[in-house]
Parts: sequence; structure tokens; C-alpha cells
Amino acid sequence: MSTITIKDIPPAMHRTLKAQAKAHGRSLNKEVLATLENSLHSTRLDAGSTLLRARTVRETMGIYLTETDLASRKNEGRR
Repeated sequence: MSTITIKDIPPAMHRTLKAQAKAHGRSLNKEVLATLENSLHSTRLDAGSTLLRARTVRETMGIYLTETDLASRKNEGRR
């Protein structure tokens, strides 16, 4: 197995990793390895296919909101 050293870990990140390790019943080293493993094997989103799916759903539902519609709904009740 290889060994690496990680320098200058921000204190907040270190605390979070330690808390996660404790919650998962792992050592800090095993938690870092699990976190790296999850990060390396996570599925990346394809923006183009996500946009295509969103457009398909919008067309299927027949709902077309404009920027003005969205801003209006967002600001309702804020006055």
C-alpha cells in the first residue's frame, strides 16, 4: 500500500472528518479513504442530458414559466 501525507488541512475540515469517522465507527484514516473512494467513484452529472430531461418533462407537463413568473412567485409575500 502507498502512503500519502496531506498538509494544511483546514481545522473545520479536520473536525468534520473526525466527527464523521466517529459517527461511522472508523479511524480517521479509514474515514479519509472512504471519503476519497466515494468521491472518485461518484457519478458525474452530464449537464446536457440533465437539461434535455428537464425540457422533456416541461414539454410533457405543458408548463412554461418565464423569468418574470419566477420572480413574481419568489417575491410573493415578501412585502
